[in-house]
Amino acid sequence: MTSSPSLAQLRVRLTLWYAGTFALILLLLGAGLFLSIQLQISRRLDASLAGATAAVMRATRDLEAERTAGRPADAVEELHIPDRELYLFDANGRPITPPHADEWVQAAAREAASTGGGRVNRQRHAPGMRDHEVRLHAERFTAPSGTTYVAAAVAERPEIEEQYASVIGTFAGAALAALVLVAAGGFILARKSTIPVERSMEQMRRFMADAAHELRTPVAILRARAEVALAHARDPGTDETALRAIERETDRMGAIVADLLTLARADAGERPVARESLYLDDLAAEAVEAARALAERKGVALEVGSFEETRITGDPALVRRLVLIVLDNAIKYTPKGGRVRLDVTSADGKRSVVVSDTGIGIPADQLPRIFERFYRGDAARREAEGAGLGLAIARWISDLHGARIAFSSTAQGTRVEVDFPVAV
Repeated sequence: MTSSPSLAQLRVRLTLWYAGTFALILLLLGAGLFLSIQLQISRRLDASLAGATAAVMRATRDLEAERTAGRPADAVEELHIPDRELYLFDANGRPITPPHADEWVQAAAREAASTGGGRVNRQRHAPGMRDHEVRLHAERFTAPSGTTYVAAAVAERPEIEEQYASVIGTFAGAALAALVLVAAGGFILARKSTIPVERSMEQMRRFMADAAHELRTPVAILRARAEVALAHARDPGTDETALRAIERETDRMGAIVADLLTLARADAGERPVARESLYLDDLAAEAVEAARALAERKGVALEVGSFEETRITGDPALVRRLVLIVLDNAIKYTPKGGRVRLDVTSADGKRSVVVSDTGIGIPADQLPRIFERFYRGDAARREAEGAGLGLAIARWISDLHGARIAFSSTAQGTRVEVDFPVAV
């Protein structure tokens, strides 16, 4: 079985959808992780800068105490906090120590001095280094002498790519490997998921070809009979023969179309199904009476064996048709002088219809295919007419009722057992 271009394209699209969806998930996960790490770094840096400004505040208080005692030491300048720039400003935002500060640092100090909260956080690109950022924390405070100051601390914001390079590299490598695996797995999954579709399309193509083949024969016969009748002068005897032949082929074609319509409605779920309590033995008796004329015409003895009262739940018309299909098949493929026997039993939690015959049998290699639409073995084609749709309908009816239909066959005949569940 070869894949059609549309199915191949569907597999590629499904694979791309799987890979694209997974890539999007990885992207969102990576972005969330990146933002989370950035937020964590910013929080830690802000806490560190707040601690540095607190140290400036304490040093300033000590400085005032020292100057009061007449000691000139500048305690703020003696502070050394690695990777931190410390500033002390007056209430107007003018630098005290160091004596000079960048304008943006002074602007932040002035804002901290004038704002109600007394605290300011700023972040900007480092001067002359567009790929690096610095972060500032400024805080207003009042010394014991009543003088207002602003303490500030500035530090370079660490780049996440530098601090977590190994983590990012590992994540990127794992994400790429996972994406490749998902793409490969997605293709395998898409291939497996489209196999039933492929089989259905193949069955549909075969079904249409078989239907066309089965309908072509009666149509060709009808046309030939009509052409022959029209080619000859009108004669009652000849016209009657032609019309009867046309009638037979019309009946045959009508039966095929009716079966096709039944299966089409079954596939679409359009056939309403009744659920009522009924007796299987009564329906089997009706089916036997309907099939008796066919058995007599064929010269086959139709026997009734065990006939136990058996109650099931289902659709009376469909169950009767199921039994009639099985009986009709048995009679068709049983030679003249043979026997067909029907039994209705109720035992071991099963309600069963068993039809056995002394017909031509079904080869073991053909048993798995007997429920396929339009399928008929070579022996069946030679022995009897038919389109090969009856057992497909029987299988549908049995599945609809939760029943199990099983065939066993030898060269001496065939046995069909249909087991229905117990009525509830």
